[in-house]
Amino acid sequence: MILVIGGSSFIGVHVIERLRKDGFEVATTGRRDTFKDYYSRLNVPYYKIDITDKEAFNSLPQKDIDAVILLAALLPANTCADLQTVDNAADYFEVNTIGTINVLEYCRKNRIGRMISTSSYADVSKAWKKNVPLTEEEPRNYGYLGDHAAYVFSKNAASDIMEYYNQQHGMSNAVFRLPPVFGVGPHGSLHVNGKLVKSGIQIFIDNAIKGDDICIHGDKTLSRDIVYVKDVAQAFSKALKSDETRGLYNITSGNAVTLEEQASAAIEVFSKPSKKSQITYAPDIKNSTPSFLFSIEKAHHDFGYTPDYPYFKDMLQDYKNELGNKKYREIFGLL
Repeated sequence: MILVIGGSSFIGVHVIERLRKDGFEVATTGRRDTFKDYYSRLNVPYYKIDITDKEAFNSLPQKDIDAVILLAALLPANTCADLQTVDNAADYFEVNTIGTINVLEYCRKNRIGRMISTSSYADVSKAWKKNVPLTEEEPRNYGYLGDHAAYVFSKNAASDIMEYYNQQHGMSNAVFRLPPVFGVGPHGSLHVNGKLVKSGIQIFIDNAIKGDDICIHGDKTLSRDIVYVKDVAQAFSKALKSDETRGLYNITSGNAVTLEEQASAAIEVFSKPSKKSQITYAPDIKNSTPSFLFSIEKAHHDFGYTPDYPYFKDMLQDYKNELGNKKYREIFGLL
């Protein structure tokens, strides 16, 4: 059985769906009972735990768990902390670092040999370059400002602790470095430095649906490596099947899509033929996120990861199809 800690997350829902499709027996956890009924209907055992409470792990299965997937985490996109008034650095470490240690101890005590978790693509943000795919060998190189800084620190510490358990306790833990993950879920808006804003992709989609112009700020050739949630899900499934899985992996599309290509794809997929959006440009308005691209060769070599949705238009088309899926709309509150 695979235990997914954080099954009430956006990625968790899709990962569990893929694992069950691939024949895995699954149990899951959540910090709240929001998804309890959903998993009950699927006959997936659901345990309510807070990973910062190490005593809570006593309620989890103590045998017959083959591996753990850790998706529970505190993310900048989900916190409304205004760093100018309240610094929440301690919260990131309590959840993302201490929480990871608690999960690892649960694994060690119950002889579970593998845990797979996630880390931030921003741990190499100072090395991001246009059309230069960064490998897992790229040294950490990150910034010390903004709402992602303490998050990155906490995730780096968690990754280091996982490798410590590999070497000290003979585990085969792995960490998936994820860029922005796209797919059906409650992330049309996110917190940036504590303020709730609509995501750039969601703005493009909304404008395309209405037939309004889509304005690209800054350099239209800025390019980003975006991954589809279904590809993240298949990566977890494939990684669990391979004895080679261990250490850090880039799980991305392996392709960079420019802002102009994103806008064009949104128009092609979502605009009505009778009222197609036009792309406009505002090069003098700064776009704060630089270009980035990651190599996925290691994941392909070790466990056969190849994206099913390597191109942004493919992601958008499937996203549009899945928006009509009543199941997703109910569980993510998108009605």
